[in-house]
Amino acid sequence: MKRTPEPYLWLLFSGGGVVAALLLPVLVLLFGVLMPLGVLDWPTVEHLGALLDLLVVRLALVVVVVLCLFHAAHRIRFTSEELLGIARFDLAVAVLCYGGAVAGGVIAVVLLL
Repeated sequence: MKRTPEPYLWLLFSGGGVVAALLLPVLVLLFGVLMPLGVLDWPTVEHLGALLDLLVVRLALVVVVVLCLFHAAHRIRFTSEELLGIARFDLAVAVLCYGGAVAGGVIAVVLLL
């Protein structure tokens, strides 16, 4: 029996979907609606810097970014194969999509840690 990494990719996809569904709407509401309208005050640079001093916060941000990137990579892979009819290039599309997610995750780790 041949083993594939597909179950792990689906796990990252579903984890990214949960994170995107639960956290991103809150962030969009805060930073895209309430703060520009003046309902809430913008955080100061000092406050954000103090928040990012905590290792737990930086690790949580890395997890959110990486899971969202893998969720997007999985969606792009299967959507592009279906809509564009390029299923015969599955390996190249998968390497491109997941490679981009890994590269984005590495960049997030370098910037946040």
